[in-house]
Amino acid sequence: MNGDFMEKKAEELIKKCETLDDTTVMGSCQVLLDMMKEKDVELEDDTKQTYLKMTNNLTPKDLSKVLVMALKVRESGEIKDVELKNAASRIIRAIEMS
Repeated sequence: MNGDFMEKKAEELIKKCETLDDTTVMGSCQVLLDMMKEKDVELEDDTKQTYLKMTNNLTPKDLSKVLVMALKVRESGEIKDVELKNAASRIIRAIEMS
């Protein structure tokens, strides 16, 4: 898949998140955030404080931010943790299917 397609897909998912209020997706987001906190994962362009704050107080409006993090985790060549990548993929699939 080329970069333009991936960017367009990401934009579609982010727009979908803005109207989504699904407890299943929220639960998946919480799992990813907790895992990132536990494994002390840092992403480029994201401050650790951002997701630590969301971990403690996740709201539906945070879904698009978590989706962006999930996309970064899944596509990152630096993150090798399979469990973390699987958690990110679950969020992306849940949003695609909602």
